[in-house]
Amino acid sequence: MPRKFLKRWMPDPKKIRERPGLQFLGKLLHDPNLFHLNRHSVSVAFMVGLFICFLPIPGQLPLAAAAALILRCNLPITIALIWISNPLTFPVIFYAAYKVGAWMLQRPASNFNFEASWEWFTSGFLTIWQPLVLGCLSFSLISALTSYCLIQWFWRWHVSDRWRQRRLVRSKRKSDTSL
Repeated sequence: MPRKFLKRWMPDPKKIRERPGLQFLGKLLHDPNLFHLNRHSVSVAFMVGLFICFLPIPGQLPLAAAAALILRCNLPITIALIWISNPLTFPVIFYAAYKVGAWMLQRPASNFNFEASWEWFTSGFLTIWQPLVLGCLSFSLISALTSYCLIQWFWRWHVSDRWRQRRLVRSKRKSDTSL
């Protein structure tokens, strides 16, 4: 895995541990896997972050942080990935999830107008919640499992390719010195 590339963008673990708002976590932030860039930590972080980012729930950030702490995966990557569903992208994501959920339930997709009001949530949302939740869970599961498998495969491929390159360089060096 391009560890050097990821390290450039990773925050300093010491600075995160010293943040006043995170002092209540105490020793939990001292787990080395929360900041390490190894195959397991990164692939599980991708799985957790992408699973949570497609869920239509408030409070994705604390949920992702808690999941990263429990599963002992890379915390900054997990937190960064939940921002795929941000205020600019979640209408598109949730509409697509609704369409997929309606297709999976073999229901016609109803035309609805979203209104940020209590009345709409108590009446309009009740007509679309089943396809929306099914579509969101489908997106979550597919993206989580796919990302986990792809990161595992890519990491192994990258490591084996680096070993192959080293062998080629060593064999070339060895043949040049024998001449």
